[in-house]
Amino acid sequence: MEIKEAQKQIIEHLADGWGLLTAGGIDDYNTMTIAWGETGTMWWKPVVSAYVVPSRHTYGYMQDAEYFTVSLFGPEYKEDLQVLGTKSGRDGDKVALTKLTPKAIEHGVTFEEAALTVVCKKIFQQPVDPDALPDQVMNDYYQEMGVHDRFMGEIVDVIE
Repeated sequence: MEIKEAQKQIIEHLADGWGLLTAGGIDDYNTMTIAWGETGTMWWKPVVSAYVVPSRHTYGYMQDAEYFTVSLFGPEYKEDLQVLGTKSGRDGDKVALTKLTPKAIEHGVTFEEAALTVVCKKIFQQPVDPDALPDQVMNDYYQEMGVHDRFMGEIVDVIE
């Protein structure tokens, strides 16, 4: 699959469903469910941006990793993604509570059951500026947890 087609699938999938953001290697990784993200072109490179709140366990993995993956799944895995979005990797092996099978790839981790995985080389990280957000966004999304950091990665591989 071409990168541009993968980008279209990411946009369509996150508009109606969830995906998994994963960083680290097969022996030490963390994954979390995402429903927000963006893809496009930055600095003439195809990119994906994912957003992670610093309090999430995945945040440290995203900071330390050179690469990350975004994986998309069919609707039959919605319950598994729900588990991975509500449990923390700090408390144990949350993937073991799902039907998903971690799979090592050259630059990280995906899952056997993923319909599509994009592999991204991290090129940029920036905290979202709360003063730049509309009041309604702050009130609706950031009252309890604080704002996200944006992690942008160049898409370097697409795995079907």
